[in-house]
Amino acid sequence: MLSHTSQFAHSVKPVPVVDVPAYDHETDVLVVGFGCAGAGAALEASEAGAAVTLLERASGPGGSSALSGGEIYLGGGTPVQAACGFTDTARDMAEYLIGALGPGADEDKIRLYSENSLEHFEWLVTQGVPFKNSLWDSPTWVPPTDDGLMWMGEAAWPYNEHATPAARGHRVQSEGFGGKVLMDRLVDAVSARTGIEVHADTRALRLIVDDAGRVCGVIARRFGEDYAYRARRGVVLTTGGFVDNEAMLAEHAPELVGSAKVSDGGDDGLGIVMAQAAGAAVRRMATGQVGIETIPGYMTRGIVVNGHGQRFINEDVYPGLVGIEALYRQGMDVWVVLDEEAFEDVPEAERWGLQPTHVAETVAELEKEMGLPENALQHTVAEYNRHAENAEDPWFHKSSRWLRPLRAPFAAIDVRLGMAPPEGATGGGNGAAVFTLGGLTTDEDGRVRDLDGGAIEGLYAAGRASSGLHGGGYISGTSLGPGTYFGRRAGRAAAGVQQ
Repeated sequence: MLSHTSQFAHSVKPVPVVDVPAYDHETDVLVVGFGCAGAGAALEASEAGAAVTLLERASGPGGSSALSGGEIYLGGGTPVQAACGFTDTARDMAEYLIGALGPGADEDKIRLYSENSLEHFEWLVTQGVPFKNSLWDSPTWVPPTDDGLMWMGEAAWPYNEHATPAARGHRVQSEGFGGKVLMDRLVDAVSARTGIEVHADTRALRLIVDDAGRVCGVIARRFGEDYAYRARRGVVLTTGGFVDNEAMLAEHAPELVGSAKVSDGGDDGLGIVMAQAAGAAVRRMATGQVGIETIPGYMTRGIVVNGHGQRFINEDVYPGLVGIEALYRQGMDVWVVLDEEAFEDVPEAERWGLQPTHVAETVAELEKEMGLPENALQHTVAEYNRHAENAEDPWFHKSSRWLRPLRAPFAAIDVRLGMAPPEGATGGGNGAAVFTLGGLTTDEDGRVRDLDGGAIEGLYAAGRASSGLHGGGYISGTSLGPGTYFGRRAGRAAAGVQQ
């Protein structure tokens, strides 16, 4: 234990190694954060023969990963896809992700992840992660069943023009949200390794750097005392994003301020800031995932309009993309308009208790109740119905599967009022539930880049502490999937494995 427990309390700047009188703990690879990315890093570093110490600020593992729905984006012809009748390729998977995660998506990482998707699926199964060979075939956030495959907008325009559609949302088999099952299996795998030590209730505060600027350890705090950890080969940051840090949100992603947060409460961005203080570059810090707080089945069967009564997207895309459009370009002044048939067509188990906020016999009456400009919604519904009669949508190209004219009585849902999902983020705020996507700039092996584009020796990152695959878009499963995959690569690289 360091003799002066307060000397590292009020800064995130790196500590020169000469200021560390002695190390309290030494290891080969030090992984900071025990969510899914940290578990992947620790397991692979250990498999490569490295001694591993895993630091976790909470009293136990899991983090935001354990609270997630458990969707993992995988493709290229997995056994689950084959059992459900899909033929898929790595190319089609990559092309869809490049489009849906853009603009500005990391195409090199996307192609690498897609090419290795089958191998990563098998790795997850080897760790004991269960997947059921069955398809949930309707729009939803999380299926009310334990089906193992779901659509993530792959069949929607414009993505279906660039890649052959196939369902790729692999869901960890679970009753309810599957993130807890995923983390249970990864924790079991970590516990089974004799070469991995887990130090809980331990919060990393600052990096330790040598005279050449190489990261060689971490100062961490446990129960009010500071400890110095030496990492002989490398430090891997898997500390999550920064949605719980209001100051960072206001500085980097002000559009996300005021929304409900999807996290375990510990996504404070400290790992990102620690690395920045050592010269690390960051990427896409303004971007975030936006879970629009409504039911996808309502949206696809009805229409989504803005405060001018106008449609602005095809409603059958992945609902997170609707959310991004709603927050960043419509200010969450967004409504779902449907009719009685559309409402009744959504099974009660998928409604999560969400009811319409306005009901009327005519569109004109509904428009007035919603406070929209006169004739705006009437024109939109009339145009939509005129083309839906012929199963067409020339404006936004929604699939004919979901096209039919809307008939009285009509209803509307004010998305800003939110909803209360059975698990995960609570409702409230502005009708959006968010987390951050931006983070440290890394290469395919998790090496953290500096402002000149070079690697910061000894420092790696994965999961939401890094910028990942994402540009301006998000698809469920592209946190847990790439998080575990690139966490694995970072763990191997930190252990000294050439990839």
